[in-house]
Amino acid sequence: MLIKRRSQDATRSRLAGLAGGLTSGVMDRRTFLARSGLGVAGAAAVGALSLGAVRRAEAISPPEPGVAITIRKNICTHCSVGCTVRAEVQNGVWTGQEPAWESPINRGTHCAKGASVREIVHGERRVKYPMKLVGGQWQRISWDQAFNEIGDKMLDIRAKSGADSVYILGSAKFTNEASYLLRKFAAFWGTNNVDHQARICHSTTVAGVANTWGYGAQTNSYNDIRNAKTMIIMGGNPAEAHPVSLQHVLSGKEINRANMIVIDPRMTRTAAHATEYVRIRSGTDIPVIWGLMWHIIKNGWEDKDFLAKRVYGMSEALKEVEKWDPKTVEDVTGVPGAQLERVAKMFATEKPSTLIWCMGATQHSVGTANVRAYCTLLLLTGNVGKEGTGANIFRGHTNVQGATDLGLDVSNLPLYYGLVEGAWRHWARVWDVPYDYFVSRFDDVPAKAGRAARTAKQNMEVSGIPSTRWFDATLLPTDQVDQKDNIKAMFVMGHGGNTIPRVPGAVEGLGKLEMLVIIDPHPTNFVSLHNRRDGTYVLPACTSFECDGTRTASNRSLQWGEKIVEPIFESANDYWIIYKFAQKLGFATEMFKNIKLVKGKFGDEPEAESLLREINRGGWSTGYTGQSPERLKAHMANQGKFDIVSLRAPKDAADVGGDYYGLPWPCWGKPEVRHPGTHILYNTNLRIMDGGGAFRPRFGLERNGETLLAQNSWNLDSPIQDGYPEFTYAVFQRLGWDADLTPEERATIEQIGGGNPGTVSWSTDLSGGIQRVCLEKNVCPFGNGKARAIAWNLPDPVPVHREPIYTPRPDLVAKYPTRADERTLRMPNLGATYQNGAVASGIAKSFPIILTSGRLVEFEGGGEETRSNKWLAELQQDMFVEINPRDAGQRGIVDGQWVWVAGPEGARARVKALVTERVGPGVAWMPFHFGGWYQGVDQRGNYPPGASPIVLGESVNTITTYGYDPVTGMHEGKATLCQIQAA
Repeated sequence: MLIKRRSQDATRSRLAGLAGGLTSGVMDRRTFLARSGLGVAGAAAVGALSLGAVRRAEAISPPEPGVAITIRKNICTHCSVGCTVRAEVQNGVWTGQEPAWESPINRGTHCAKGASVREIVHGERRVKYPMKLVGGQWQRISWDQAFNEIGDKMLDIRAKSGADSVYILGSAKFTNEASYLLRKFAAFWGTNNVDHQARICHSTTVAGVANTWGYGAQTNSYNDIRNAKTMIIMGGNPAEAHPVSLQHVLSGKEINRANMIVIDPRMTRTAAHATEYVRIRSGTDIPVIWGLMWHIIKNGWEDKDFLAKRVYGMSEALKEVEKWDPKTVEDVTGVPGAQLERVAKMFATEKPSTLIWCMGATQHSVGTANVRAYCTLLLLTGNVGKEGTGANIFRGHTNVQGATDLGLDVSNLPLYYGLVEGAWRHWARVWDVPYDYFVSRFDDVPAKAGRAARTAKQNMEVSGIPSTRWFDATLLPTDQVDQKDNIKAMFVMGHGGNTIPRVPGAVEGLGKLEMLVIIDPHPTNFVSLHNRRDGTYVLPACTSFECDGTRTASNRSLQWGEKIVEPIFESANDYWIIYKFAQKLGFATEMFKNIKLVKGKFGDEPEAESLLREINRGGWSTGYTGQSPERLKAHMANQGKFDIVSLRAPKDAADVGGDYYGLPWPCWGKPEVRHPGTHILYNTNLRIMDGGGAFRPRFGLERNGETLLAQNSWNLDSPIQDGYPEFTYAVFQRLGWDADLTPEERATIEQIGGGNPGTVSWSTDLSGGIQRVCLEKNVCPFGNGKARAIAWNLPDPVPVHREPIYTPRPDLVAKYPTRADERTLRMPNLGATYQNGAVASGIAKSFPIILTSGRLVEFEGGGEETRSNKWLAELQQDMFVEINPRDAGQRGIVDGQWVWVAGPEGARARVKALVTERVGPGVAWMPFHFGGWYQGVDQRGNYPPGASPIVLGESVNTITTYGYDPVTGMHEGKATLCQIQAA
């Protein structure tokens, strides 16, 4: 464990000093060389220094002499940090790449993945033209043939089985505009069976955080971590998963001499930087958090003032905390009481403190409860709504935040509007389409197995099937699936097949589909994981570098990405592909009636700016209304004007004065209001027009005789010096604020409200008048409430520990069982049946090793894209399992040999052994980026010729097992069991 702290100034190398000078002003590499007096020899000398990050990578082509270079900026397509890529383009060819020194996020740095993104565009292993599988052979087809054949089959399935039988799977690599467009497409098609990667990474975060204090997103930012004095990183490894974020984490550690506590079952590269490493048993997050809170309460370290003013129900949560004394916690989690007390004291008393988590925390059958527990710890210590505090949720894909915001989710419409009638009517107004039209597009669902029938209206208000269980909806008897018929076809855009657990079930499900459509720059594991011979299509989408649009980083900042080059080969952008399918399916005229079409590679295509403006017209609930294309482009053009810590530009900065970088949502009101964005959520220390806010009272005004509104707490200079509810037109009328509305705003409100205009609120007022007046009055549009330590609408209102479905401690199941079998998200959730069966059959004896998984710095997500990149493929060529030396010795396994990793549900994977003490005895770890092998068999022959990834390997999800969070359908990917033996 590394605990040494060093002075930054004392250890600055010559190169670090030069690089540091660059960050104080906007200066590109060539200007740097000229001003520093470094010629060719000097530049070579810099490159020879130990810190060689400034050298031009060998992967970059030299510029063509005498040909003008155009610089275009876009955003790295990998993790959610949001690094800016500066592309050098000559004659329409991307010839050079550099990280942007002026970006306040990445400041001239890239990780291995970011440094090699040019290869994604130039890569020879991309899908080059549309193809279909005929008799087991891939045939080249035209785009028109693809649209006609796929569209005809979709309509045929719709006629026989209903709209819900076509499952639509989107992408966290989409731009915001494409994410929004696909969710809109699903609405016009008539289904809520539309999802993306957030289901398997942070769907439990969204549910847990939103049900605590209002919005399901990161409260602060990577940059703000520099202000923290104590940080807990739980279930995350940003050193590999989000490498550039670590510059902010470690700067905070060094500058503030901050405590850096890593809580993880595995000694990661992030843990190597920690001042305190806490090893826990995977799946025991709630006992660890309650154990921390037990010490905090025992010692009186809680923030009593914060609790009294801004938190409801903590006393109910503390009844559960009382059960988790140090002895009980150590028995269940393995963490010594003295260490936990030490961590608790730091977090509660050496403030500000922040809690950072990733998928190690969320991928559990109690994932939502885990997140709720984290939030409760933050509330107990008053570590929300201030600099250096908060829930810093590091998300995994470039736009997994934005794609979630824009509605690629089975349970809501764009911008978290839910599926209730009012939400549908809101978006029907935005889209200028009658509400009844959408009702007509949804299926009636017949009565099944004693369950009542549902009308089309009722069906459109019910959550769809999560991506973790699409194949169950293909394989289960029809009467077990709460829709008209089983899933018959998959329409997949930008999603890997190996990222979803229980791959053997997926393989069986793929075999039963009538049609499989894969739309992606690279063929994904959906191609390799089946033995289909017909009815499969692979269509070439271009990358986000080949189209315009925005992405939302994990800190809620939006950034405009400029098209660097035209789509290569016969690839096309997502906007055009969705538009053409809408044309074929007969609803393009209505769907695109208010969206501008521009000339594209293959003809008319939707304009990115026009799509963003439609998002702005409807996104009132989440504050996606102020980020116009013009404002976001100005931010990209003026990146160097934003402060690296506060992310704010000076008030007098031209074009961006007073803005927070990327206008992080909520950015209230119309663009002309010029709200600066919200860097830190729920911050009462600022005026609303400076990014201030409060907790959102979205759960009512009173419960059990107690107010749910804040008490003696309000944002700076608020005219209402106490809690207050959301603002509606009726509230405005009672306050007399309706007089501040313009005639046009009042007319719009009255038109929306019809016979009852008082119900029109800050989130449904398309005129923007209610929000505008709120900003002028310095009050928060959604009100000023209390956060909740008890969420009475969730299955476990106060989080309780429940053993993993496949637990290594069957002796604990009777005391801490999983939830009883129940129906969730249209299907049965049989967790108790699986858990009880595992205990009865002694699974833990036959499979004694806990298996967990995570990321490598070299690859991303399902890995098809990065394993096809020759610069990255060279760095990690084998799938492997980390095994402790004691476990390896007992099995006669030596480092580097082939082994079989077997799961308790009958599947196994052939991988290499990495013998290491990074994992403790009885624990194994595998990366989740591999695919192309299946239970020891190479599947390269299933890919289209020349389009398979360079590196293939087994997927860890071949051996992951049953287990689903009841709120979101999140899988239990981080706490199952396995057995390992020599191959």
